[in-house]
Amino acid sequence: MTKPEYPEMTFTAADSARCRADFPALSRTLNERPLAYLDGPAGTQVPRHVIDTIANAYARYNANTHGQFPTSNDVDAAMLRTRDTLADFLGAPGGQTISLGANMTTLNYALSHAVERTLKPGDEVVVTELDHEANRAPWMRLGAAGFTVREIRLNPDGRLDEADMRAKIGPRTRLVAIGYSSNALGTVNNVELARELTRKVGAWLSVDAVHYAPHFPLDVTALDADFLLCSAYKFYGPHVGILYSRPGLLETLPTDRLPAQEPQAPYRIETGTLNHPAMEGAAAAVEYLASFGSGSSLRARIVAAMTAISAYEHELAAYYYDEVSRIPGVTVWGVNFATRRRAPTVSITLDGHTPLALATELGQQGICVWDGDFYAVKPIEVLGLTARGGVLRTGMSMYTQRTDVDRLLDALRVIAR
Repeated sequence: MTKPEYPEMTFTAADSARCRADFPALSRTLNERPLAYLDGPAGTQVPRHVIDTIANAYARYNANTHGQFPTSNDVDAAMLRTRDTLADFLGAPGGQTISLGANMTTLNYALSHAVERTLKPGDEVVVTELDHEANRAPWMRLGAAGFTVREIRLNPDGRLDEADMRAKIGPRTRLVAIGYSSNALGTVNNVELARELTRKVGAWLSVDAVHYAPHFPLDVTALDADFLLCSAYKFYGPHVGILYSRPGLLETLPTDRLPAQEPQAPYRIETGTLNHPAMEGAAAAVEYLASFGSGSSLRARIVAAMTAISAYEHELAAYYYDEVSRIPGVTVWGVNFATRRRAPTVSITLDGHTPLALATELGQQGICVWDGDFYAVKPIEVLGLTARGGVLRTGMSMYTQRTDVDRLLDALRVIAR
């Protein structure tokens, strides 16, 4: 089978400036200056195309699925399109692999409960010290159920200890839950190594791609993940959770479901009536991203656009990383951008100032950044930053401009002085 070719494209500062008009929230001002939204990792703004798609669903066919009347038929068709579109976004073989839910955390708990019922005494699950609690807590609770949960060690430089990964994944391992990228430090993990090691022992690989999906093209088929989760509100969509399951795998799991629920994938792990308009909005976010790409298929346009947008975001983030590092008293956490294993996310601390105080002062200037641990409790603890209030996090998005970054840098320089 011939590998598809994805056109090489660029996404420039001019493209970013033009796209800002598509996001109504970006017109908001404070003291006659536009707000600078600089923390996409906590949730991106939403373009008009997504807002209109959700509004249209409510206005034209607000019904439940599988009814014998036109508006219900419209919802059925919209949900099939939604799953197919999200499959293209993830590089999955088809919409039947895409389950949907309220958020990633809820889906991951549902997945962990189902996996738990397949485990036997002596079985082990492996997590990492770098992950968000949404990818730790659902699996850590298995320790109280009598199973062994091992944690891959986080090194002081913000990377996972790969020697420890090799040591922790062994013959008794049944599942490894690993983040593709850290929402606190931006580190892109060696998920390929995790896949290699899990294959050797016959374990499942579950990947949290919540922080990775907004910034890189995804290909779950090439990665050969058994499960992969992400959240649409991180890539310009509404609050919707997405679960990819390898074809045929979900049907083998004893999920929590009502007896009347459809037993096959992707419905097998979905509970209750879904938020259909929001889920259609998630697909609209993918369509919006794809509009910045070119190619003969939706998948080709998605990959081309995500590759180009990623390069733009990383250039901005590397600029911020270099400049903020020069401010006296600032410590930048995590690997530098020369490693090419980092999302466009930069977290800092500033001597003499708590992250909360910094975020508050910046917020009063219309500069929107986040402070704390962002539910990445363990890595903040391992790095000894809990007592300091965590870190101040900045994340680049497709609509971020160099002027936004310079505003932040200028404000930090004044505070540092």
